[in-house]
Amino acid sequence: VAFALAIFVGVILLGTFHFLPMIGAFILAVLLYSVFGFLPGHDVYRNVDWPIIVLLGGLIPVGRALESTGGTDLIASSIVELTQGMPIYLVLTIILVVTMFLSDIINNAATALVMAPISVGIASQLGVNYDPFLMAVAVGASCAFLTPIGHQSNTLVMGPGGYQFGDYWRMGLPLEIIIIIISVPLILWVWPCNGQVIL
Repeated sequence: VAFALAIFVGVILLGTFHFLPMIGAFILAVLLYSVFGFLPGHDVYRNVDWPIIVLLGGLIPVGRALESTGGTDLIASSIVELTQGMPIYLVLTIILVVTMFLSDIINNAATALVMAPISVGIASQLGVNYDPFLMAVAVGASCAFLTPIGHQSNTLVMGPGGYQFGDYWRMGLPLEIIIIIISVPLILWVWPCNGQVIL
């Protein structure tokens, strides 16, 4: 156990101090676990979440296609038109809410892949710093609390907890509202749009 833990800590340090890319460090960890018998080779293949890999692999070119064909600019322009005259914090709130909604029905990484270029496009058209918009996407994509399908953790606890589909939104909706109320001012404070807090 101590040796397995040492391997894990070692690869984290290798990635943290940029001796290896983080992905390469974790692949090295899996290989070492397999070589030393901590993780049988057939388990490595069996425990990979292949549907997620396929989904992400499919959405990366979709995201790039949206950018190269002007799709993200079109979506960004539509959102800017709909939110014309609104304060920046309301536009940021809309991005956060839309990202949260998408994250509840598709994978969070896939949501971030779709929403990140759109949020950058919105920031560019508004002529403001895109950092707070990307942070809103990062926070929103990490808050899939309304459904058991939004994140693997939600699905894993469904069986042992005896939860129904409707149990998630009863707890998740108040939690998401609290996150929106806290996140928007904090994001604008830490990553101001124009070098100053816009509230």
